[in-house]
Amino acid sequence: MSTSLPEPEVGRAPEAHAAGGHPDLTFWQVVRLSLQGQHLDYTAVPLNRAVLLLAVPMVLEMIMESLFAVVDVFWVSRLGSEAVAVVGLTESVMTLVYAVAIGISFAATAIVARRIGEKDAERAAQAAGQIIVLGVTCSAAMGVAMSYFAPDILRLMGASESVVSLGTDFARLMLGCNVTVFMIFLINAVFRGAGDAVLAMRTLWLANALNIVLGPFFIFGWGPFPELGVTGAAVATNIGRGVGVLYQLWHMAGYHSRVRVRPRHLTPVFADLRAIMTTASTGIAQLLIGTTSWVGLFKILAAFGSTALAGYTIAMRIVMFALMPAWGLANAGATLVGQNLGAGKPERAEEAIRIASRFNVLFLGVIGLLFVLLADPIVRLFTSDLPVLEHGIRSLWIISLAFPLYAYGMCLEAAFNGAGDTWTPTRLNFFCFWLLQIPLAWLLAEFFRLGPLGVFIAVPVGFSALAVWSAALFRRGRWKQQQV
Repeated sequence: MSTSLPEPEVGRAPEAHAAGGHPDLTFWQVVRLSLQGQHLDYTAVPLNRAVLLLAVPMVLEMIMESLFAVVDVFWVSRLGSEAVAVVGLTESVMTLVYAVAIGISFAATAIVARRIGEKDAERAAQAAGQIIVLGVTCSAAMGVAMSYFAPDILRLMGASESVVSLGTDFARLMLGCNVTVFMIFLINAVFRGAGDAVLAMRTLWLANALNIVLGPFFIFGWGPFPELGVTGAAVATNIGRGVGVLYQLWHMAGYHSRVRVRPRHLTPVFADLRAIMTTASTGIAQLLIGTTSWVGLFKILAAFGSTALAGYTIAMRIVMFALMPAWGLANAGATLVGQNLGAGKPERAEEAIRIASRFNVLFLGVIGLLFVLLADPIVRLFTSDLPVLEHGIRSLWIISLAFPLYAYGMCLEAAFNGAGDTWTPTRLNFFCFWLLQIPLAWLLAEFFRLGPLGVFIAVPVGFSALAVWSAALFRRGRWKQQQV
């Protein structure tokens, strides 16, 4: 809980909170401070410390998200490869929902962070209210349509009739109740933009802890709970996320969030909505390009059967276990970019990304090496099916080779998005994923007859190209002139 008084001046660093810049704090004292939820002025705190203060709760937030992804597939894998394929195919479609939500969240972080840097509390709250209105509207429209067509969507993705029969209820629940994940993404983006990283962390820990605890009860029918099979995973997920959204709204309406949304902020203001959509539209396109490329990879893999899909799904859940905390570091950089550009300190914003990138490359480099060396025993934790195991080990080994480049690229893209320059990552995603990764995956898998191996190889190639190109554009510095 924040120790600030009600209605403080946004962005002001009171004496009680000036410890963020105190030169004598040890590493562990800074970590402890970062978890207290105090309101600090991140445009003045020394940069190494500012990155750490924001990154610790953001990394912990993402660790819980990645832990849930791994635990979820761990339980579902006990139901067989078709159940895992259901989760994999549905999640690949859910990435379209994530694309819209995260695309809008880019605008949320950029705009709120800029207003916090400008010390404008009212405009920050107004932007947050309009973002919530936009999110509810989009998620409702998508949920109704996608839930109704859930079985057709699974067939379109290449699922067999047995997989469609098994997975229709799961897909309908996940797609139809997408408002829960939508709101968690958007409100947490507001929290992060405001520097309230601890609130975002606590939200995901609460939501995903409930997911993890409830999952096996609904899947296997433990105790008084009904045995719902793979559908039970969707029930547990949406209960957990729904409770998380209520927790967010409670904070945002009370005195614990730096951005305090009142009913007046929820009245649609079309000029504000249009301004948000201007920034969000290319962010949505950016994520749609990236996520539809994952859909394309699943579509190519579906031609090789459920075992290839299941192995790849397990490997990608393990990969996401590592990438999610890395996104926490990147998000810390994005918040510092937005706030420091708002405060008129572009050079400080650039240095913040360089610091975050160094930390991230070190972190993911070590994790990638462990995955390369230990791919076999790691994947064996999730399946004993030999064909699934073979595909999972091979894909995890290959994808992990380029982890340091993933780390660098995600920090640079976060810098562009944190500045409100969502167009640059959109262009990068288009060329590196649609024009490179997908065609390369098809050529290697079909034309050169490498099968699923060709798809696995295309993943690190596409992301490595993205990192190299991002570095060149970052050095040009045009993102520092972006207005939001």
